[in-house]
Amino acid sequence: MTYSTLMAHMELGRSNKGLLQIAGDLAERFQSRVIGITTCQPVQINFGDSYASGELFELDREQIKKDIREAEAEFRSTLQARIEILEWRSEVTFEALSDYLAREARNTDLIITGVTTDNTVIPSRRADTGDLVMQAGRPVLIVPAGVDTLKLERVVVAWKDTRESRRSIFDALPLLQMAAHVLVVEIATADELAEARIHLDNVIHWLKRHGVVAEFIVAASTGDDTVQLNTIVHEHNADTIVAGAYGHSRVREWAFGGVTRDLLLHGNHCALVSH
Repeated sequence: MTYSTLMAHMELGRSNKGLLQIAGDLAERFQSRVIGITTCQPVQINFGDSYASGELFELDREQIKKDIREAEAEFRSTLQARIEILEWRSEVTFEALSDYLAREARNTDLIITGVTTDNTVIPSRRADTGDLVMQAGRPVLIVPAGVDTLKLERVVVAWKDTRESRRSIFDALPLLQMAAHVLVVEIATADELAEARIHLDNVIHWLKRHGVVAEFIVAASTGDDTVQLNTIVHEHNADTIVAGAYGHSRVREWAFGGVTRDLLLHGNHCALVSH
C-alpha cells in the first residue's frame, strides 16, 4: 500500500510553507504526484446600495485572483524542484468549501490540510476540517500551524473497536510502516477491559503481518477520557496521532466519543484521521 497521489489543501492569504514541506517529503518517499488545491467563497453582497456593492464585489474579485496566483506560485516554487508531477486546482464557489474539497478528492489517496486557530482568517476562506473528514472518503492528514515536519518517531493510534478506527489504521499503514514506535491505545470501562485487551492483541498481530511492530495500552476509564488520552499522548511524547472519526444526525463526534476533537485539531502534532 502507498500514497500515489497527494492533495495539498492550501489556505488563501497566508503561508502554507510547512504543509507543502510535509507534502514534498511524503511525495518523495512514495514517489507521489501532488495536487495543489485552494478554494474560497466570494464576498456576500447586499444589493441595497448597488454602487457600493459593485465596487466591493470588484475589489473582492481582484483580491481573490491575486491570492490564488500567490498560492499557486508558492505551491510550484516549493515543490517543482522535488516532485515530477504537479497539478493545480482552484475554485471560487458559493457552496461550503469542504464540499468542493471532498469532491475533488476522488482521485486522491491522502488529503493534507492545515489547521489554524487564528481568528483573523476570513471564514469564507477557511474550510471546516471536520466536515472535510466526514465527507471526503479519504484519510486526512491535519497539519497544525507552525509544523513543517511529519515526525514519526512515536505514533499513537487512538483505538475504539469501530468501523472508523479500523478504517483509519488501515489508511495509516504507509506511515505506520515508517514509524519507529507505534502505540495503540484504548480507553475502556471496567467491564470492557478484558475484551479490549483481546481486541488490541488482534490488532497488534495484524500490524505485525504488515511489517509494523507495535505495543498497546488499555486504560480503565476514570470518567474523563479527554484528560486520560492527553496524558498518554504526552507521557509517550507522541509525534503523530491516528484516529477514526464518526458521526450521526447533526452531531459530529470523533474517536473515543468525541473527546479527541481538540487533541486532533488544536494540538502541536500532526494527526491522520479517517471516517
